[in-house]
Amino acid sequence: MIEGASQRCVLTGLDRVVASGGAPFRGQRVGLLVNQASVDAALVHAVDRFQAFRGDVRLVALFGPEHGVFGDAQDMEAVTDARDVRTGIALHSLYGATEVTLRPRPEALRGLDVVVCDLPDIGCRHYTFAATAAIMLEVCVATGVRFVVLDRPNPLGGVAVEGPLVDIRFRTFMNYLNVPIRHGRTLGELMAAHDARAEVIACEGWLRDADFDETGLPWVTPSPNLPTLDAAFVYPGACFIEATNLSEGRGTTRPFELIGAPFLDPWRFAEALAALELPGVFFRPTFFVPRFHKWAGQRCGAIQLHVTNRATFRPVLTGVALLVVARAQGGAAFAWRTEPYEFAPHIHALDQLAGSDALRLAVEAGQSPRDIAATWPQEA
Repeated sequence: MIEGASQRCVLTGLDRVVASGGAPFRGQRVGLLVNQASVDAALVHAVDRFQAFRGDVRLVALFGPEHGVFGDAQDMEAVTDARDVRTGIALHSLYGATEVTLRPRPEALRGLDVVVCDLPDIGCRHYTFAATAAIMLEVCVATGVRFVVLDRPNPLGGVAVEGPLVDIRFRTFMNYLNVPIRHGRTLGELMAAHDARAEVIACEGWLRDADFDETGLPWVTPSPNLPTLDAAFVYPGACFIEATNLSEGRGTTRPFELIGAPFLDPWRFAEALAALELPGVFFRPTFFVPRFHKWAGQRCGAIQLHVTNRATFRPVLTGVALLVVARAQGGAAFAWRTEPYEFAPHIHALDQLAGSDALRLAVEAGQSPRDIAATWPQEA
């Protein structure tokens, strides 16, 4: 546990397995689906814990989601198969250069008794880890391999739900599970709903309405551009900016909290957003210069999102507001993304993120953010 943490009552699935000495996996040949944030409360990685278990627990394979097992690859950067330089264990990438790499090869599962998934999902449909876990679950079921999720708290909480569902015509890797964008579930709950044959070792002591900061668990960056819990809270809506020519703050120290472009006036941008009176958020006018990614080396007029009340903040509605205002103020300089996006070049990037073309068409028609949000089911 973290020294000085305000609470130490929450045990993740990994913590519970560690406390049992690896009992659920004795006599098993194990593959781990993990990344760099797959640590227990003492910040010891799952790989080290599984290698230390007695009782013939044999760790024989590692599987990595987007960004890789070590989380060192940037967004949409292909990761290749390799071998762990420290342990010698085979590393199988589930995010390569083509769509076929999203599904594990049969030979990668050959000889395994169980695949154990310990990924730090962040409670957002288009965060790709849940899609990777669901595809792995499907393959495990088809090949007779156990699939077990070591569950973790949803950092955004387990109560609030926000955003549209998925139109099957627009289903891709980015919206693989038909749940709202902010879904309020843990990864284990998502997998159990996807297929009841998924086994889940649940968290112990997690209160669904508690802030992640209250769990006493460490925050380890789950992917390169979510360095803080603050970034995770704005991500469900701020990620819409990926579908535009605005910078979503990649190449800065505050990705997804900083939104801007050279053609925007930060004070006008902030003033128009403030006029919408969105709950739980303040828009601070500023400038930034991305060091890589969109507008690298150029000064962007921008706002920084400051979440002032996590309980009332609506990240998806806020993301829609960013699109509406940026498009109105950017004029002819504003543009939708035209580059291929996440293995589905035939589907618009925003349509993948939103789950249909309804959001894009509504923004283009000049609808207000609240009118757009009024069409969503399961509003919190």
